[in-house]
Amino acid sequence: MAAGAAEAAAAVVEVGSAGQFEELLRLRAKSLLVVHFWAPWAPQCAQMNDVMAELAKEHQQVSFVKLEAEAVPEVSEKYEISSVPTFLFFKNSQKIDRLDGAHAPELTKKVQRHASSGSFSPSGSEHPKEDLSLRLKKLTHAAPCMLFMKGTPQEPRCGFSKQMVEILNKHNIQFSSFDIFSDEEVRQGLKTYSSWPTYPQLYVSGELIGGLDIIKELEASKELDTICPKAPKLEERLKVLTNKASVMLFMKGNKQEAKCGFSRQILEILNSTGIEYETFDILEDEEVRQGLKAYSNWPTYPQLYVKGELVGGLDIVKMNLKRKKEKEKQWRHQQLPSLRDVIAQLRGHLTHLSPC
Repeated sequence: MAAGAAEAAAAVVEVGSAGQFEELLRLRAKSLLVVHFWAPWAPQCAQMNDVMAELAKEHQQVSFVKLEAEAVPEVSEKYEISSVPTFLFFKNSQKIDRLDGAHAPELTKKVQRHASSGSFSPSGSEHPKEDLSLRLKKLTHAAPCMLFMKGTPQEPRCGFSKQMVEILNKHNIQFSSFDIFSDEEVRQGLKTYSSWPTYPQLYVSGELIGGLDIIKELEASKELDTICPKAPKLEERLKVLTNKASVMLFMKGNKQEAKCGFSRQILEILNSTGIEYETFDILEDEEVRQGLKAYSNWPTYPQLYVKGELVGGLDIVKMNLKRKKEKEKQWRHQQLPSLRDVIAQLRGHLTHLSPC
């Protein structure tokens, strides 16, 4: 075990200077290089270092590097590292992708994708420009109002993005968002696609409206409310959500990963029944999380709805399941004749038989 741990640790190279980093880029140019910009004071960075060590075991052809962001500021500034953990992906000494935040599943996916893609041309020949343009067109049309920002509405990662979200929320504008930190190809490609060099960028019906300054001007002239679609009232939204599927479960997490014990138990029960159902992660939408408590007059989660009607939480589901099992047991018992009844039927049958 100790030897295995030492081998994994050795597979992740630690860089302490800009010169060492540049030299490593040159030496490892022909392979995929994954660089973790981290900080010793951030616990999430320690977790992601463990993830890197595991990935290093699985992908021995990939070079994994740790670089303390604050200790080598010239490299951090060059690549616009504004938070930790941040991961940069290099091939042929060129940056090809980026991941901001402690997202182990996404890091694993990106490593697998880039490691299996073979040689990479800095010109982007692996993904032709027309393919990227088509993808950007689909993204800008993904919702009537689309915001391309740094971070998410719940956790903006720059002041301009935070201000944009605040303005849209203040005007009750319904919008979806895309975190440009999650996809370097989109981050760079959208600048050319829209001829707009900065973020955030707001699109309505696929057309660029502008950045923060333009939105502020539209707000001041009262045009913003006429351009952007309004969000439905919370009660209307909750009604739509609870009727989204015949069976809807509002929980902490999702089908693949429950984030509390109660949610995990109710998933196990639903999965054991074979019932088709959909889930909604309340941790991703604070408005729904708080609003549904008042809407349903039920203060805790998970909550299970059938055809828009609240069934209850875990205890109610367990109780209903227990009752169902008891009824099934009672029904089976009623279907089985008693021994006395069987003997009586046999005697009656025998008395009617003619003697030989």
